[in-house]
Amino acid sequence: MYLITRWFGTFLCDKNKIKKQILFPKNAEKIVKRLQGIGKNDILSEEKKLTKGTIVTVNEKRLEQIGEYVDDDLFFKKICIEPEEYGFSQELFQRVSILLAQKKVDERLRSEDLQIIQMVNALDDLIQTANLLSERLSCWSVIPTPEEKIQPFRNTLSKVNEEIKRLEQQIDADMKHIAPNISKIVGPLIGARLISLAGGMRKLAVMPTSTVQILGAEKALFRFKKEGGKPPKHGVLFQHLLINKSPKTERGKIARVLAAKTATAAKADAFTKRDITDELLEELTVRIQGIRNK
Repeated sequence: MYLITRWFGTFLCDKNKIKKQILFPKNAEKIVKRLQGIGKNDILSEEKKLTKGTIVTVNEKRLEQIGEYVDDDLFFKKICIEPEEYGFSQELFQRVSILLAQKKVDERLRSEDLQIIQMVNALDDLIQTANLLSERLSCWSVIPTPEEKIQPFRNTLSKVNEEIKRLEQQIDADMKHIAPNISKIVGPLIGARLISLAGGMRKLAVMPTSTVQILGAEKALFRFKKEGGKPPKHGVLFQHLLINKSPKTERGKIARVLAAKTATAAKADAFTKRDITDELLEELTVRIQGIRNK
């Protein structure tokens, strides 16, 4: 028997015809709720009910718990189950599609790591603005200038610096909540920059250690590939005291170890939500001591 799930229901078939089916309610919201579950690799209650006591073949990895997964069985490509035959119209399908897209966008916009990325980008914009204002103020101060002309400019720079501190504090607080393992391994601000450069915490979690190590050094890496020379040994991680306070001969090795522990921390924050910082910090200390004692 074969289990097939469409947007409007789930079906149990043999080689010749549909034997049983459980249709979804003809309600866009309720259908979308089921499709969201499928998107999260959940097994629907309808699928469990339909296959209870039956040996089935499935072509979705998420259904491996209730059936034998086979992705190349031609039956799944040949079978045609039309929604109209079960009273599900194209108009309903369009409503479901639009609603599902809206919910995906809303969910993405609400995601915590996306907020971190936006805050990091805003922080960089403010830092750049503060640097430009500071440079302009320095040039302006060289020449005799009435205080009332230059003071508003100083006030603006002061406001920007205050906002930089406020945003750094917000990132610090949010990172300790969203990514506690990363925050304790590399610090909240460095961790936030890594998440931003990776494009999200889950993307950071699945990156190879070698990629995590040089995040933020993309220009140097491109230059190395184009012109040769020495490849970059670290990117944003260079801001960590373990690296920038170490001798140059040790920085690359320490960056590699720190990147490996950061990648492990990211996996814990993104997937298991377990606090593994004690063991990671212990391993990190031992590895760095080994590097420095050589």
